[in-house]
Amino acid sequence: MALAASAGPMDLTTRWEGILALVLFVVAYVLVATEEFTDLSKSKPIVFTAGIIWALVALTYTLHGGDQEAVEGALVDGLAEFTELFLFLLVAMTYVNTMTDRHVFQALRNWLTSREYSYRKLFWITGGLAFFLSPFLDNLTTALVLSAVVLAVGRDSPRFVAISCVNIVVAANAGGAFSPFGDITTLMVWQAGQLGFARFFELFPAALVDVIVPALCMHFFLPHGKPEATGDSMAMRRGALGVIALFVATVVTAVVIHQVLHLPPFLGMMLGLGYLKFYMYYLMKTNERWESQVEEWQQKDETTPVKIEERAGRIEDRERFNIFGHIADAEWDTLLFFYGVILCVSGLGFIGYLSVTSNFLYGMLGPTIANGLIGALSAIVDNIPIMAAVLHMDPDMDKAQWLLITLTAGVGGSLLSVGSAAGVALMGQAKGKYTFVSHLKWTPAIALGYVLSILTHLLITGELGTLFGGG
Repeated sequence: MALAASAGPMDLTTRWEGILALVLFVVAYVLVATEEFTDLSKSKPIVFTAGIIWALVALTYTLHGGDQEAVEGALVDGLAEFTELFLFLLVAMTYVNTMTDRHVFQALRNWLTSREYSYRKLFWITGGLAFFLSPFLDNLTTALVLSAVVLAVGRDSPRFVAISCVNIVVAANAGGAFSPFGDITTLMVWQAGQLGFARFFELFPAALVDVIVPALCMHFFLPHGKPEATGDSMAMRRGALGVIALFVATVVTAVVIHQVLHLPPFLGMMLGLGYLKFYMYYLMKTNERWESQVEEWQQKDETTPVKIEERAGRIEDRERFNIFGHIADAEWDTLLFFYGVILCVSGLGFIGYLSVTSNFLYGMLGPTIANGLIGALSAIVDNIPIMAAVLHMDPDMDKAQWLLITLTAGVGGSLLSVGSAAGVALMGQAKGKYTFVSHLKWTPAIALGYVLSILTHLLITGELGTLFGGG
């Protein structure tokens, strides 16, 4: 088949190169889904496929005189999208690793177990926190922090960890959907001027339904009993409170930089990494003075080494303040997976598949059905490029329908563990305990909540008739 040269992107959806790219992407996702059976880390097939897809695109444009600058520009745009997410996620992971090293989550675990909360009560506490924190912290950061709490509290109950992680992903994604800065897609809709700041909060009832329905289903399958108290104090290490304070300051900085200065949130997160690096420097430099204080305590009260240890912290606590070690401990398989999936989807979008899909949905099915299906599609294809395609098309929709696509793109990714940044990050954080299959078991319950949340929104906005072809 001849392919005419073009000054812009070519339609490769019916050519062998485009079809091969789509098939490779599907195969890569199958390998990602079967990671726990094949022991093939999820980043390997997706990173490989990303390179092949763009190589196929570039080869086609080279052989047929296409616009090479258009190819390079699209690739750079995809890379820029990944870079923003990468830097944001790297800082969040570094803070989580640092708080873990400082025994923040272990101390929280001991506090929760001392309260004698049951597994079921802890399930609702962590899920509720995820739902109400994600509109302010963003869904990704919220999921990372609360998964660390669940891992610490439920270390003796893998079933509790697996189900709670599913609940956290659903709750964090739903909470992020009713806030302008709770999710990247809501930011995109807000920045595009399709919805005003206050309009997003109208999605709260629908988002709450999306969380409550699957949580009620999962509740009855949680283990009975409560976590066993460890019996030790597990005090937080030196510097723990400072790290917590700096993490809060980092999130506030990211929000302010985006809301006030209109710069990408990752810049605020990287500035927050600077806070942490200087704080680690301070801890390192004051280490000698700390050791001198311990020696003085030992000379005054040699008979109570336990008391000295409680006041000074364990010996190993004072030996490691290496920020680069915490950065190195980030879940790099997850970070590389994000690179692969964003580059794959941007490549498929450049080939033309996203536009074809969006045009078909809105042109043939109408906005209500289209927005519902696009949300479900975001469980397979990253919701960021999907929302970008919808915004680029700018379909003729009223504000209620723009709210609907914001809702579905935000919560639809919860249908699969790989459908959202929160889910992918938790697969790395809780490796082996929260997996694609453990999440898939609850997809029917999550799908029920998804459908009911859409119906709730349509009922509140008076557009339920559009579902059945009404005006």
